[in-house]
Amino acid sequence: MNQPNTRPLILAVDDEATNLQLLRQILQDHYRLLFAKDGARALELARQEQPDLVLLDVMMPGMSGYEVCAALKANPATASVPVIFVTALTETDDEVEGFEAGAVDYITKPVSPPVVRARVRTHLSLVRMEELRASRLEIVQRLGLAAEYKDNETGLHVIRMSHFSRILGIAAGMTELEADDLLHAAPMHDVGKIGIPDRILQKPGPLDADEWKIMQSHVTIGAEIIGEHAGGMLALARSIALTHHEKYDGSGYPHGLKGDQIPLVGRITAIADVFDALTSERPYKKAWSEDEALNFLHEQKGRHFDPQLVDLFAKQMPAIREIRLRWAETAQAQVEPAQAAA
Repeated sequence: MNQPNTRPLILAVDDEATNLQLLRQILQDHYRLLFAKDGARALELARQEQPDLVLLDVMMPGMSGYEVCAALKANPATASVPVIFVTALTETDDEVEGFEAGAVDYITKPVSPPVVRARVRTHLSLVRMEELRASRLEIVQRLGLAAEYKDNETGLHVIRMSHFSRILGIAAGMTELEADDLLHAAPMHDVGKIGIPDRILQKPGPLDADEWKIMQSHVTIGAEIIGEHAGGMLALARSIALTHHEKYDGSGYPHGLKGDQIPLVGRITAIADVFDALTSERPYKKAWSEDEALNFLHEQKGRHFDPQLVDLFAKQMPAIREIRLRWAETAQAQVEPAQAAA
């Protein structure tokens, strides 16, 4: 059986056939190639074939390269395709106009084969990295949702609490990048429930002492599932899974950490998790009002929760309320995990 050709697909656009032939000679050994001699044809091929990268001339009859690039970026189907301008225009203003149109790079003519190959390779690597990041994120979120479904949740809980966590993280001084990592890691907070027997996880009445001990083990099971990582989002997810049931006064589990001994992400997700649980209706309880849930958080300042974070959370209620409305329990239960990053 013939194996599919998985080499990246590059669309080269230039009104001069000699320039297209040169790009063919430079790139044909490592990539699949498509060619267009005008903007309209380039846009048609981009929509139909979904290239991994576009090499685009600027000065063409009809649509200019800037117009073609802007059209590619305006179409959701092609907006993420990187565009490299290949042009004889060398002025700084020309480069600025190209970048403003949405290009990622600028190669001047006459082209140098090693430069073309290096720039193409670099930007295709960046695309691949983004694809891997998106795949990893989806796997993390699907695992988080799997734990919630096992615990009779709709899956909306992990979406809401992860957004609450991001909002509180920003208020607590996190950068946008750090808060985004928190948003993506928080859905894994209860992944360890996958390892808890259904007879305990779904028991309608109170747990006895032995059952409660087993239930508490979900935090260490979660940490084991996520594994050890030197850094990045998965390291953050492990920390959250392991510490979101620690309490500020040291009475939590699994290690009885106290105050700032609990990682900031653990203290943040504890508030986000409990607030959403309290304000959500479940088969075993009615939903608390927003004021009732906030009063509980304030009552537990210095005991269960970090006092400063509770005060910060209360100040973010307009944004918190917007998330609650967006992801209400009456919304569709089967939610695509990737929407948690929206």
